[in-house]
Amino acid sequence: MKVSKEQLAENRQRILDAAARLFRERGFEGVTVAEIMAAADLTHGAFYGHFSSKEDLIARSFAHVLFPDTEKPEEGTMADYAGVYLSARHRDGPGNGCLFSTLGTEVGRTEGAARHTMTQALERRIEIFSQTAPGETPEERRRAAIAGWAAMVGAMVLARISDDPALSDEIMRETRETLGA
Repeated sequence: MKVSKEQLAENRQRILDAAARLFRERGFEGVTVAEIMAAADLTHGAFYGHFSSKEDLIARSFAHVLFPDTEKPEEGTMADYAGVYLSARHRDGPGNGCLFSTLGTEVGRTEGAARHTMTQALERRIEIFSQTAPGETPEERRRAAIAGWAAMVGAMVLARISDDPALSDEIMRETRETLGA
């Protein structure tokens, strides 16, 4: 049976959504292609009609999450973003959370398309935050944007590492306060 272009696009979307969620929950090595395809409710054989390899899927799932087709302009300040980012909901839901705080250390040990996509998204995030970060000059705002984003991602990583709920909450709270959220 021939699959329509619309159905192919929908299937690809389901694969990318499932892959992005599972990679964030379990890491690259903790997920197999078969598991991703099952989560997308598709057969393993359908994978190669969409992607050349698991590495290709990783890079494309990153682009899918970091550069969505329906991207709308962000509203609010860097501090507003920190208030949402540094929350228990984000900490406790890594499958739907930020790629930087869930997979950043894994990507840092790789080369290729996934790392390049993350670098592009990093540059874009700094640019966006530079619009509302504190500072008198563009250079000062960029410096504050870099420091703010690094603090958010680092705080989320540390909050997730901690097995002490009070310490985890404290890390997020103190970082939010430092960033003016």
